[in-house]
Amino acid sequence: MPRPQPIDEPSAGPRGDAEAGGVPEAVVLGMLRLMRLSRHLDEQMMRRQRQGKVGFYGAITGQEAVPAAAAFASRPTDWVFPALRECAILLGRGFPLATYLAQVYGSAADVNKGRQMPSHMSSRAVNVVSWSSCIGPQLPQAVGMAMAARRAGNDDIALAFLGDGATSTASFHAAMTFAGVYRAPVVFVCQNNHWAISVPAHRQTAAPDFAVKGRGYGVPSARVDGNDALALFAALRDALERARGGAGPTFIEAVTYRIGAHSSSDDPSRYRSAEEVERWRARDPIARLERHMRERGLLDDDASAAMDAEIAAEVREAIAQAERVGPPPVDSLVEDVYAAVPPHLEAQRDALRARRPHPAGVDRRHPPSRRR
Repeated sequence: MPRPQPIDEPSAGPRGDAEAGGVPEAVVLGMLRLMRLSRHLDEQMMRRQRQGKVGFYGAITGQEAVPAAAAFASRPTDWVFPALRECAILLGRGFPLATYLAQVYGSAADVNKGRQMPSHMSSRAVNVVSWSSCIGPQLPQAVGMAMAARRAGNDDIALAFLGDGATSTASFHAAMTFAGVYRAPVVFVCQNNHWAISVPAHRQTAAPDFAVKGRGYGVPSARVDGNDALALFAALRDALERARGGAGPTFIEAVTYRIGAHSSSDDPSRYRSAEEVERWRARDPIARLERHMRERGLLDDDASAAMDAEIAAEVREAIAQAERVGPPPVDSLVEDVYAAVPPHLEAQRDALRARRPHPAGVDRRHPPSRRR
């Protein structure tokens, strides 16, 4: 049997253009800023992970176009069910950067009280659901939310994200079956970054691409250049409009590439070549959008430098703020579980409290942006 060939360039899909695609200039600028913010944030946090200041981090380097396009193509009321590399959508929806970083540090300012491992950001305030490191369980949840929204009579959409590896899970099969049969208003976005940790795409499937898997469930599907922010915006905008208009689900395969490691715990040099990485680095989605904007007079050297300086200052202040906050108080360990804390847990809590008093001066009250 011939060996399936690696999936590389997208074979079809809409092309981005700020004029022909009708993408507003403010959206183009907003996407570029969010992509640059994500890149700078990843560089800083990976450095701090190596310094031992945070335990884990998952960068999105090379894949910034997908969350940026999704943040601007969707409505704030649409619900996002992310995987590892889409949490920047929170920032695109106005979530405070320092609070976003509090999740990485697991501090008292984290809206999830430090209970999720780092890089698992979520918040009800911006309709981004907490995700699991188990591959795929967010997909049936997204379909269920979409079906519930339709039953409730509103036009909220579920955006369900997955990697290429998740298409091999039972959760993917269940979600696509229900979405196709019940025409749920959900948009699936598969980030085909060519590697499910160390498993290459051509070992993940014998199919010619991942979009064909959506069609197999009767779900309209498109294969889009995942490094073209404008093409992604156009594809997502069309898919969201279809779902909102009652036309059912869409499956989008965004063909992109993970430039860095799968996470701070990974060494990609053990399973892929430097030549492959450099070939994709030349297709950098940020540089690509910048070239487009310069050609159309939307960006010049001064504006570019000012944006970089503003982002650097914002990230620097947010990191400083996040690192000033101590860990969650011991009492939070037994919150949100029991109406009345059992005596044996009270005893354990009290013993732990005696050993680890909470740092003085930490204000655990949620800021207004985190309330609903």
